[in-house]
Amino acid sequence: MSHISKSFDRRDFLRATAGTTVALAAASVTGAAATSAAAVSKKNLSIPKDRIGIQLYSIRDKVSALGFGVVLPELARIGYKEIEFAGYTQNTSILGRQITLPEIRTLLDDNGLRAVGSHVGIGNFRSNLQGELDAAQILGMPHVGTANAPTNVNTVAGYRAAADEFNVWGAAATARGLKLYQHNHAGEFAFATDQPSVRLYDVFLKNTDPRHVYLELDIYWAYVGQYRYPGFDPAAYVRNQPYRYPLFHMKDGDANSANANGFDIVEFGAGDLPYEKFVRDIGPRASHVGIWEQDTAPNTQPNPPGSLGAAERSFTALKGLLG
Repeated sequence: MSHISKSFDRRDFLRATAGTTVALAAASVTGAAATSAAAVSKKNLSIPKDRIGIQLYSIRDKVSALGFGVVLPELARIGYKEIEFAGYTQNTSILGRQITLPEIRTLLDDNGLRAVGSHVGIGNFRSNLQGELDAAQILGMPHVGTANAPTNVNTVAGYRAAADEFNVWGAAATARGLKLYQHNHAGEFAFATDQPSVRLYDVFLKNTDPRHVYLELDIYWAYVGQYRYPGFDPAAYVRNQPYRYPLFHMKDGDANSANANGFDIVEFGAGDLPYEKFVRDIGPRASHVGIWEQDTAPNTQPNPPGSLGAAERSFTALKGLLG
């Protein structure tokens, strides 16, 4: 292991997470997940079970407080293989300064992890595109993207203009051997304010160049979009253009009619989104990296371990679904 992590070793981690019930809690969630997963044919699934990833936003509290030198080895121990970043910083008190990108890359390599992508503010692509592509290459990641909506101008013309902008950024990424992607929330599935029969997501998909602009389907938010703006099947988007969707966010939701979104975000395997049907319906024609994300994970009890406990239980449930 790199010297970067020696200031906070595994024993320190165990002390910081004393009293955890991760193993017991994992068993309870896994039991439910295994039952539902039994209906899924494990043959020809296009989400490899040995490449399960994690969006670090899910455990942002632990990244900030404990640092990459503690968190990345723990994620490797759990079994995660792919890391999607949500920023490259940690508490400066850990090293007495901010960690560098080459140091993060060393930690990834030392722990058998791969950086698969990163969420970057859309303004960074406008102001520092080449710098963001440099960062991606230093970390060895094949994708770099944004979780921002393409634009806040929810008209057909607004989304066409956004598509033009993404095409420019995507071509620059392609020239560097990278893939630029956009991650959806529910709003992209709304209808255009000037043409109520036209879905904004369809405008973006049609007007972005498939050679240069890719999509990360957040499955939870796609089903929220279906709930709020009915008339589409999330799996059909992937089935129709499988190679445009290299990454998925595997986020679970529990139905709740009191929530305007229709679902509450929960640990993977604890919700009732139709994941068994989704992984069947997208077809086998392309490979997609399944990335666990849970926006609410830092609030998971008991805390500690909080978000890392949710990460372990969700990994076990994902493995059951795909395994």
